[in-house]
Amino acid sequence: MHINLPTWLTLFRVALLPVMVVVFYLPFPGHNITAAIVFVLAAVTDWLDGYLARRMNLTSAFGAFLDPVADKLMVAVTLFLLVESHRGGWPGVLMAVTAAVIVGREISVSALREWMAEIGMRATVKVALIGKLKTVMQMVALVVLIVQHEKAAEALRLYHIGEGLLVVAGVLTIWSGLYYLRAAWPVLSADRAPGKGNP
Repeated sequence: MHINLPTWLTLFRVALLPVMVVVFYLPFPGHNITAAIVFVLAAVTDWLDGYLARRMNLTSAFGAFLDPVADKLMVAVTLFLLVESHRGGWPGVLMAVTAAVIVGREISVSALREWMAEIGMRATVKVALIGKLKTVMQMVALVVLIVQHEKAAEALRLYHIGEGLLVVAGVLTIWSGLYYLRAAWPVLSADRAPGKGNP
């Protein structure tokens, strides 16, 4: 199997995840900034691999499979780090609930897309503008929260901004999930699954 440049970038994004986790916990000055830089670098490769794949027509089955997996791993791992570092109190509850909503939506929509692809209707749940907006909001919120995850007194206001942005991202996550569900509902609500031959 030949691995092209976009797929190498996707693999690099996956490899950055353990680096971010280690840096996030290492007790050195500026570790939070460094972890945020690693996260941003991973996010940039997410845009770049897609751009190169389209621009240079370098698509592959492995790359098409790996790219969304890498995206969801990046978001889920970061959310787990933030939830673990903010246990206790209502802010911790809010973080945990929002993270659960975001991760739950990603799993549900991935399963929906897989099933729709299996019956030859993947285009019905293709990525929409609301999904892209949700992704951008998530990335901005996560960068702010990584930088301010220690909640120093002088940076608490910025941390609350990050919390607010993550809640907005959670709302957009639900909205986009309902959008995809609505698009697929005519098939999901049918008495028989297309192509399955169910009685």
